[in-house]
Amino acid sequence: MQLPSYLQVEPVGQCNLRCQMCPIQFRQDGPPYGPPAFMAFDTFKRLVDDFTELKHLHLQGLGEPLMHPRFFDMVSYAASQGVKVTTNTNLTLLNERKAESCVTSGLAIVHVSLDAATAGVYESIRIRAHFERVIENIRRLNAAKARLEAELPELRMVMVLMRRNLGELPELVRLANELGIVELSVQQLCHDFSETTLPPHYAPMRTFIATESLSEDCQADADRVFAEARVLASELGLKLRLPNMRRERDVVTRLDPRCDWPWTGAYVSYDGFSMPCCMISTPDRGNFGRIDQASISEIWSGEAYEAFRAGLQNGTPPNICAACAIYKGTF
Repeated sequence: MQLPSYLQVEPVGQCNLRCQMCPIQFRQDGPPYGPPAFMAFDTFKRLVDDFTELKHLHLQGLGEPLMHPRFFDMVSYAASQGVKVTTNTNLTLLNERKAESCVTSGLAIVHVSLDAATAGVYESIRIRAHFERVIENIRRLNAAKARLEAELPELRMVMVLMRRNLGELPELVRLANELGIVELSVQQLCHDFSETTLPPHYAPMRTFIATESLSEDCQADADRVFAEARVLASELGLKLRLPNMRRERDVVTRLDPRCDWPWTGAYVSYDGFSMPCCMISTPDRGNFGRIDQASISEIWSGEAYEAFRAGLQNGTPPNICAACAIYKGTF
């Protein structure tokens, strides 16, 4: 089987913030539990070299990419091979030097995670974060682009939608436009953690998601807020992507497999585990082995991967996929 042209790599396995979306420290990577959880640069280079058909590399995971001391070396190396490089960041660690490196390293797109338009709501979600600092850093990055007369990286914004921030959406559309953002992507919580194989220490995450997810009782409010946001985005010329709020039984009209990740893209964690996708989050919930124990092509075309694909294709999805918002069609 031909290797995919899309690769997602997790450069860092530790976060610089604690989020209400991550109410437990289920992932004990990096300090204070051990050494920094950074992907080795040589491992990264080997990944890029081994994916011979690679066209798009996305640097994202559970950790904050800008924590990696060689993040911009990673970007530059892949970009020098003709690969389109994109990333997701909470942008709390940006400074003048990093802003300039965002422009000069070859980054094509920076997706900024911003889950509210006001400090109070944002800081209730992102613990220890400072809303105004993130806004200042977006402006800092725009200023670096202007100073260097560069069109890239393109700035986009990502909002994770919950009960607590639903009402923030119209104002976030306005704010994104004011900050020169070209696209706002609004996503629901990606997974309900309801798989029967869930490790016990994830139980608080399951409870949090059940509390914060938008369900049928939110439908009328969501419809009203979405309609207002659509009109506003149209008036401002902002591209807006909204999630599907319909119940699963209303949207399961598409042909399986409903998710093409295992055929079109690969995901590798900072410590070298090959995983089905970023929605699974951590290797202990599902992986196909480590890239230092088998070649990329062996893993990609191996029995475990093929069995996973077969489950998606024949309508009997792997346990973990059945609980995923992408598979349900509501992401």
